[in-house]
Amino acid sequence: MSKKAKLAFTLAGVLTASMVLTGCGLFGKDKESVDPPGEVTHMQEGEDAETTSETAKETADMEMRDLYLVDKNGYVVAQSIPLPKTESVAKQVLSYLVTDGPISEVIPNGFRTVIPAGTEVDVDIKDGVAVVDFSEEFSDYDEADEQNILQSITWTLTQFDSVDSVELKVNGYALNEMPVGGTPISEEGLTRADGINTDVSNVADITNTRPVTVYYLAQAEDDPYYVPVTKRISNTEKDDVAAVINQLVDGPGLQSALSTALFNGVKLLEEPTVEDGNVVLDFNESILEDSDSNIISDATLSSIVLSLTEQADIESVSIKVNGKDEIVNEDGEALTAPVNRPEKVNVGSF
Repeated sequence: MSKKAKLAFTLAGVLTASMVLTGCGLFGKDKESVDPPGEVTHMQEGEDAETTSETAKETADMEMRDLYLVDKNGYVVAQSIPLPKTESVAKQVLSYLVTDGPISEVIPNGFRTVIPAGTEVDVDIKDGVAVVDFSEEFSDYDEADEQNILQSITWTLTQFDSVDSVELKVNGYALNEMPVGGTPISEEGLTRADGINTDVSNVADITNTRPVTVYYLAQAEDDPYYVPVTKRISNTEKDDVAAVINQLVDGPGLQSALSTALFNGVKLLEEPTVEDGNVVLDFNESILEDSDSNIISDATLSSIVLSLTEQADIESVSIKVNGKDEIVNEDGEALTAPVNRPEKVNVGSF
């Protein structure tokens, strides 16, 4: 089995389930939907109708939500976790980010929260702005966690359609900087444009760069997951799509705990084109599992789709190899239709 195949095999449970729901189409790029599709429950041998009904009811009373937690390597990462349905969704997800709160019962191994224990939360959303008011316990954190706290709060709240930016308060007083390390908070609020897990290594002049966010791979026990990393690219690079592919091929660096699903030798043969939200990429055969197959690994495909759909004008990705669109995924399904971003990125069993 090739190096790519081994990596892709271990990743099969991460995104494949969401991908096969709509074949090549996946889910759209939209943020959290208000009314997710209902679930169908099948009785197994030995189950009675009452038990099955109770299980179905419990499932119906839960909703998958993205909580941005901190992994063992210090990266802020989305983990999709089933939470009880509620009308106060924004307040709920933040309460699950509080250390020793309800998250302690469902938090995945190797992950932690960064909002200090005992912190109480209130959230008011209006005109796309989520104003978060914390109790005084919020100020009791390690300075080393300051950026993680900002990113965890911002990315968790902006998963919702109603939230574009976030403003912070403590006991009703607006924060223009963080209370421990003094990280400035813009008057326009916190947004995803501020980046996540920002990597400025090997950047000599940050003023002549711009950010792009790419998805690398990490491992927790036997479960792989995708980690967003904001990289700075030179303003001399004119094409953001090509720049993202280059960052994926280059990888996160030898000293990083992360890895990439695109290996050396992968190249774009033509300039990417974007039309009606779909970007068309034409790669050489190095994008495939091996030179004798037309299979692209799920890990490679997912890393590309997740990374490129972070850009505002891209909703889907079409991939060709040597000008031909005859490639298939690991299940042998032809990728003749554009591939959309999955609704959830890292979905585990809790």
